[in-house]
Amino acid sequence: RAAQFSPFAALTGHEAAILETARLTESFIELDEDRKENLDRQLRIIMENLEKKPECEITYFQPDGKKTGGSYVTICGRIKKIDESEHRIIFTDGKALPMKYLFAIRGELFRNMEY
Repeated sequence: RAAQFSPFAALTGHEAAILETARLTESFIELDEDRKENLDRQLRIIMENLEKKPECEITYFQPDGKKTGGSYVTICGRIKKIDESEHRIIFTDGKALPMKYLFAIRGELFRNMEY
């Protein structure tokens, strides 16, 4: 008899689906040649200074796992290695970023660099 009064959940997961649809993502911004050259120059400077484990603030595009687009994320840390074979930047804390999604690099190394 108690079962007739239990809540009926015909739309289980419906609210989660609505929230997921409403969640906004950003489009990937294709970089122009000048921006790509600037990032390449910055990566070379980082490679020349790896023994110092330079601290950098890197903004990159993080693709969304569930829908088209993604978001731009900025992280800060000390760079341990640039893995050219895997095209990744590896930080001293173990984080690894794919270089193909780089958007901007900032840090003390680039203070006198023209953009």
